Amino acid sequence: MSCQRTVYVKATYSGFLGDISLAVKKSQDVISFQMTSNLRISPLLKPLSVLIASTFSTVVFAQGVATEQQLQTVAVDGTRLPLAANLPSTTASLTAAELREQQNIFNPEDVLRNMPNTTIRKRYSGDRNALIGGRSFGTTQAPRGLVLMDGYLISNFLGRFDAPRWNMIAPEEIERVDLLYGPYSAIYPGNSIGTTVVVSTRKPKQFEGAARLAMQSEKFDAYGLSETYTNAQASAQIGAKLANGAWYRLMLNRQDSTGHPMQYYTVNANNAGIFTAPTGARPTTIVSGIQYDIAPTGQKRAIFGANAGAIDHTIQTTGKAAFGYDFSPTLSAEGMLAWWKNDSDNRNNSFLRDANGQTIWSGRVSNNGNAFDIPASAFAPFNRQESHVQAGLTVKTRHQSGWNMSVVASQYRIIEDVQRTANNPDPVAANGGAGTSTLRDGTGFRTFELQSTYSPVQGDWTGGAHYLTFGLHANDYHLAQSTRALTTDWRRGAGDENQFVGGDTRLFALYAQDAWRFAQDWKATIGTRWESWKAYNGNQRFIPGASQAYPERSITALSPKLAVTWEAADDITARLSAGRGTRFATVAELFQGTQSGSSIVLNDPDLRPEKSDAIELMLEKRYRNASLRVSLFQDSIRDTIWSQTNTAVFPSITNVQNVGLVRTRGIELAGDIDNLLINGLNLDGNLALNDSKIIENDNFMASVGKTWVRIPRIRGSVTLSYAPSSSWSVAGSYRYAGRQYNDMLNLDTNPDTYGGLSRVKQLDLRVLFKPVKGLELAGGIDNVMDYRAYQSHPLPGRNLFAEVRYQY
Repeated sequence: MSCQRTVYVKATYSGFLGDISLAVKKSQDVISFQMTSNLRISPLLKPLSVLIASTFSTVVFAQGVATEQQLQTVAVDGTRLPLAANLPSTTASLTAAELREQQNIFNPEDVLRNMPNTTIRKRYSGDRNALIGGRSFGTTQAPRGLVLMDGYLISNFLGRFDAPRWNMIAPEEIERVDLLYGPYSAIYPGNSIGTTVVVSTRKPKQFEGAARLAMQSEKFDAYGLSETYTNAQASAQIGAKLANGAWYRLMLNRQDSTGHPMQYYTVNANNAGIFTAPTGARPTTIVSGIQYDIAPTGQKRAIFGANAGAIDHTIQTTGKAAFGYDFSPTLSAEGMLAWWKNDSDNRNNSFLRDANGQTIWSGRVSNNGNAFDIPASAFAPFNRQESHVQAGLTVKTRHQSGWNMSVVASQYRIIEDVQRTANNPDPVAANGGAGTSTLRDGTGFRTFELQSTYSPVQGDWTGGAHYLTFGLHANDYHLAQSTRALTTDWRRGAGDENQFVGGDTRLFALYAQDAWRFAQDWKATIGTRWESWKAYNGNQRFIPGASQAYPERSITALSPKLAVTWEAADDITARLSAGRGTRFATVAELFQGTQSGSSIVLNDPDLRPEKSDAIELMLEKRYRNASLRVSLFQDSIRDTIWSQTNTAVFPSITNVQNVGLVRTRGIELAGDIDNLLINGLNLDGNLALNDSKIIENDNFMASVGKTWVRIPRIRGSVTLSYAPSSSWSVAGSYRYAGRQYNDMLNLDTNPDTYGGLSRVKQLDLRVLFKPVKGLELAGGIDNVMDYRAYQSHPLPGRNLFAEVRYQY
């Protein structure tokens, strides 16, 4: 007589969405799922509970031990294969073929825009500051977005809001992109507490080449200014796999683009709707052209024009050489060397005209009984020249089982970075005059990873049940930023230094992880990560003013991880993941306090690290031609590092500070159906409901209970594609993001305007033709309805897109 076990797992979510419970029960090889809910959301969303329940509330029979390939499925060369064995994290993925069929891709970051519960803040084509937002972090919390390219770090944790260095990738070379959610793997550093993006580039299998030309055109209308902006990008690459085991790939990409206005010079009225009159006697010019609207915080607002280098014309060039060599069937090495150059000219556009129709750029002006003083620097242009280099090297073994080793080292260095800003508006600055320059030459970072893994075979010393990973990680960051006065001509010269900020951080980590199959259908992934962090050489010099040298600081942290996976059947997976992640402050957050014009940034060299305690219950059901995943998650982050700007005072003041505790809860749905109704009709979709609150904040008690910044309550996308043959396809994608806030007090009550965090409602269309082998012709429209959305800055309007691609 055999003893039958009954296993019962239940998880409950409770938040602004309502109460949702998921239960899984197995008894005598019979698995049942049950879901109950009491949703307090829009009736339009209540069918979600019915959809989930109908998907998982079935009775099935276990079919034996699930293979590793069933645990994680991502796409490689158009097929579904594992990203990596034993990952304890939820993943999402898209292949190059899927991306080319579904989306108009101009810049590399475009590949993320339809990923589950993910935001990419791309303000315009050519934007070097395209930031990521995820489950529990907004698009101005860049250090929580970990981005890797072929295992090399391209996240830029040097500046406070610096985006990943997307410029080190060309769209043409992307093979696939994978997202990992949460701090559940010991393998990744603390910056993975948000989202980890893994970009894989193409490695040649024979001699091959490709060329691509893409064009965009956007007509942008706002505040009476209407202009058309055209962008072009060309890339070419060749590569080969040689008979002696070597391979190489050479890539060149060039982009010429101009973005629509990013920001405007504005003045807010007081709460009574009255603009404060300037003081003192000055000549006054009566002008027309001032636009009036309502600011995000509800006050009447006057808008004078696109300012602060609002219209960016950029020419970017990327060159890359990737290479590898197989020393033997079990030992290989590969590396890459990439170079990026950027030349930008930024101009402005004043709306103001005097009685003779002449443009007014500065001085005291009057309109409709209101008087304003416009400083000379308000419409000052700037230009920027940048040259960056990245190098990486990987050596690894590839045994089918037993021990394997890998070493990965990379370095990112800013060879040249100089921004020159005029003190005077565009027409005066065109002839020279005084200004400032900011240099970051020599700034950069290095990473090193030594990892050993063990894959068991049946009956070995682990009993064939333990997949082991051990590793050592190190990185260091160096920031050096000098500001200089250009007294004669802002367009050239070095000038005398009047401000310097800089410093270094270093991280050393040891980690271990064991994926232990402790029963026939069960696996526990247990890991821990020990980290030692150091900040040193922190320095600020202000002339005139005192220099500030900060003392060294050292912190250690231990981050445990645990995930339990149950293969309830060949087509059903359940996983409960829990983990802590520790994210240390960046060199900029610690040391980059600045004084510039009408703004002051106050850094904090004593910032505490962010500590995320996260948990997720994931259920996945796979069908013959479809899949559905549902995840309940909670992320509690203590000592969140946040920068808040107070623009109600002059000069504006930005404080970098710790926020006591921020808690985010939510539910995600993601799924796909192939051959829906008819052959070739495919559907991919995702929907996330997020509830993010400030639980504790001794530094700012008024913020407790408020919604955390830049996390929409509802976020989702759906893509419908039709490819009846291999020669053509059509696709449409709709993306939505709901209400969100831009400050901790949630004072931005009018979000759908410039300066606000608006809703996003965007429809994209794409048509792809393949008339002959190797040739692809594509056209499309992004933001078909020209819906105006804002992430403080205006997001792109309607864009016409055309692309020609040839692959040999």
